[in-house]
Amino acid sequence: MKQHRIVVLGAGYAGAYVAGTLARRLSPKDVEITVVNAEPEFVQRLRLHQFAAGQEIAAPRLTEVFAGTGVRLRIARVTAVDPERQVVAVADAGGGDEFAYDTLVYALGSHGDAHGVPGVAEHAFDVAVRPAALRLRERLAGLDGGGRVVVVGDGLTGLETATEVAESRPDLSVALVARGELGARLSAGARGHLRRACERLGITVWEHTEVESVEAGRVVCSDGTVLASDTTVWAAGFAVGPLAAASGLEVTGNGRIVVDRAMRSVSHPNVYAVGDSALALGDNGRPLPMSCASAGYTGRRAVHAIVARLTGRPMAESRLEYVGNHISLGRRDAILQMVDGEGRAKAKYLGGGKAVRVKAGIVWMSLWATAHPTFGLPRRKHRLAAAPVTSPAGATVA
Repeated sequence: MKQHRIVVLGAGYAGAYVAGTLARRLSPKDVEITVVNAEPEFVQRLRLHQFAAGQEIAAPRLTEVFAGTGVRLRIARVTAVDPERQVVAVADAGGGDEFAYDTLVYALGSHGDAHGVPGVAEHAFDVAVRPAALRLRERLAGLDGGGRVVVVGDGLTGLETATEVAESRPDLSVALVARGELGARLSAGARGHLRRACERLGITVWEHTEVESVEAGRVVCSDGTVLASDTTVWAAGFAVGPLAAASGLEVTGNGRIVVDRAMRSVSHPNVYAVGDSALALGDNGRPLPMSCASAGYTGRRAVHAIVARLTGRPMAESRLEYVGNHISLGRRDAILQMVDGEGRAKAKYLGGGKAVRVKAGIVWMSLWATAHPTFGLPRRKHRLAAAPVTSPAGATVA
């Protein structure tokens, strides 16, 4: 029987997990797994705000990550996906190329979303991807005589970036712009903790403030307020790149691929989407947010679905939920905020040193799991079904 070709686009938290787990669970006699990634190193996106603030962050080489797993690695940029022909086009220093797949896993993640605000692309920095975080790192390093940094957005990324920069660079004046109340999605106790942390770090907070435009040297707000800024960091949301929409896959307004409960594209059943690239409904019926935690849940569900589809085995059950937020406030403070089944903050929260240790454990485990994509376990060697099988989503595959 011809090998079934599985191609995974992206080797972030979701992509590396899916590729490694499929390599462990499926027989190499039956499947050929290829991972395509633009950079040769694994990027700890959870820590890009630290990297931007000047800290050294581990970046394992993907050749070492996938060594001995049987997974093939291609370092190249994905330029097009043709789900009708079932081919992927890539480009690298040697030119262009394309190769075919039988099953595609789309895990290319997300990037910063300017929301149409003028001047963001030209004048702002972000920490959504490593090249962008490197640009910010170099910019901040150049402010050796002090300067003004304005962080726009008080979501998780904005909070972590503002507090990290303020703690790492006390010579800089840091301001944080929030559209509503600071930490509005947190419990009352956690909001108070966050506010005290900002005061301790000397961060100026602008609440109920909407940015109208970003210009060289300043941020202009809709109420007429003008904030002087030597470096503006945009952390006001994320979107998926245009590649998925251009391929003809059904996507949402911000580019996320619409999937069913098996993480399969609702328009092209041989394509799975995981992590930030997927618009997946959680067990509570609400869309899972773009986050590392969602990468784990969607990746696990996709693996179960692919294994069941190809082997004819029953699909293993797994949850699709979002349980809470872990927010670093510099290196010595953090907040752990759990949420209920509807995504609302629970009254209790964990802050301070204990929350720091929890967050450190999560970051360490995420890196370890990525650096050991098959979890150091032997293959279970499930063989593919000899005859066509019906997938959990109702489609048939040879």
